[in-house]
Amino acid sequence: MRGLFIFFGRGVLFMKPAGVVRKVDQLGRIVLPKSLRKRYQMNEGDPVEILVQGDHIILERYRPKCVFCGNMEDVSEFKERSICGQCLVEMNHIPRHA
Repeated sequence: MRGLFIFFGRGVLFMKPAGVVRKVDQLGRIVLPKSLRKRYQMNEGDPVEILVQGDHIILERYRPKCVFCGNMEDVSEFKERSICGQCLVEMNHIPRHA
């Protein structure tokens, strides 16, 4: 089965045909219907991650993940990398060589 799944929050919403058909433009863009954007509180400029699973395209609200452990809680940016608080604490306990 092929399809478009949208994941925002705790589960995958399996899209049922709603009579809405969108064409892909020359740049590969599609427009999500306003009703979906409103339902999932998507605003202009919000980051969206595009994932592929088999024959499916999944749109997911982007949340930064720790580059070391993949945690999405308590994540900060350091030199354009995402690091969680726990990994930062562990890094501070690494012995430094002179």
